[in-house]
Amino acid sequence: MTDAPARTEPRPGSHPQGPRPTLAEVAATYPERRPSRGRAWAAVRRVLRHVALIAFGLVMLYPLLWMLASSFKPTELIFREPGLIPTEWDLGNYTDGWNALLDPFSHYLLNSAVVVLGSVLGNLVSCSMAAYAFARLKFRGRNLWFAIMLMSIMLPIHVIIVPQYILFSSLSWINTFLPLIVPKLLATDAFFVFLMVQFFRGIPKDLDEAARLDGCGHVRIYLRIMLPLSLPALATTAIFTFIWTWNDFFSQLIFLTKPDMYTVPIALRTFVDATSNSSWGPLFAMSIVSLIPVFLVFLFGQKYLVKGIATTGIK
Repeated sequence: MTDAPARTEPRPGSHPQGPRPTLAEVAATYPERRPSRGRAWAAVRRVLRHVALIAFGLVMLYPLLWMLASSFKPTELIFREPGLIPTEWDLGNYTDGWNALLDPFSHYLLNSAVVVLGSVLGNLVSCSMAAYAFARLKFRGRNLWFAIMLMSIMLPIHVIIVPQYILFSSLSWINTFLPLIVPKLLATDAFFVFLMVQFFRGIPKDLDEAARLDGCGHVRIYLRIMLPLSLPALATTAIFTFIWTWNDFFSQLIFLTKPDMYTVPIALRTFVDATSNSSWGPLFAMSIVSLIPVFLVFLFGQKYLVKGIATTGIK
């Protein structure tokens, strides 16, 4: 009777049928993975979408770029050469435009700055106080007054400008900055009131109750809790008020008729004369100067603007 052959145990680290394959040999046995057709089309659509957005942005920026290029051209070449690269450079448009009117253009920039600063402060104080009342206080007829406030947004300025002019004329406020600033102190911009109401409603009421337990009243809750937490909404109100007031032409044209009271929009209008040649070069140069404050405010406040709009209404 013959003995069965002895089984030999594999050595540690070796494969039962032979040496263990390396990692490179195992990877070589798998087929090469290629991106699926769906992923490729998604990438193509993403690229096309970005190209379309860039092209649309260039179309939107073309008038601004054309005005910037025209501010460096002689007046007689502005409409002869529609291109963006001037063939002749004329830096005198800025000096001529700065001193073309009765006062230096800095005088009109200062007038606009006074109106804008008063409007921004007025809206921040009055609209935030009105929004706190609608969002936190309970009083009779609150929903009715809130609905009336919202309906006032649909009233165009052309409907109320005549009664306002009669009222301000009886108060001898014409040719002063009061008709442009005082209404902002009365929370007349319903859009900003609604914006802050939605933001205040998103702040938990537990903070108010905790403050009341510590002895805080509505004034301290408004100043120490609501305002610090509503910085994005306040920044959004300030930025929009600045832009709308700085570019406002109709109201300022109605209430400011003396040349020394002109603001930037009215001063720019004086460069255009319907009966004689218009100073297009200085007009475009001063238009670029007037856009610099708006650009800077939007550049440095863009973060708060986006955050304020994105978080408004979130509960």
